[in-house]
Amino acid sequence: MAISHAQPGQPVDVSETASPGVLTSTALFKSRDLEVIRLLMGAGKGMPPHRVPGEITIQCMSGQIEVGLDDGPAVLQPGQMLYLEGDAMHSVLALTDACALVTIALPAASAPA
Repeated sequence: MAISHAQPGQPVDVSETASPGVLTSTALFKSRDLEVIRLLMGAGKGMPPHRVPGEITIQCMSGQIEVGLDDGPAVLQPGQMLYLEGDAMHSVLALTDACALVTIALPAASAPA
């Protein structure tokens, strides 16, 4: 079944509540250059270290989120946002039930030679 993405001009509710012990990722929309994902994480859930090719932002909507970085962890509170350069190694862990809005700038496709 195809994922339903928001269409241009369509309002989307980003304020969801995480269920304890659950990790849910929902792609809200994806265009040629941008993807926006709502990440719901129950306390203790998260994502292991990984890289994303494009630049990303992680905006904490509710709860507390720890983003593991090479320089040490950064803890996000509601209303705070973190920017990461493309290909930066990072992990994500919900310290409490949490909701985050993740924005990924998709790298441009290489032009054919």
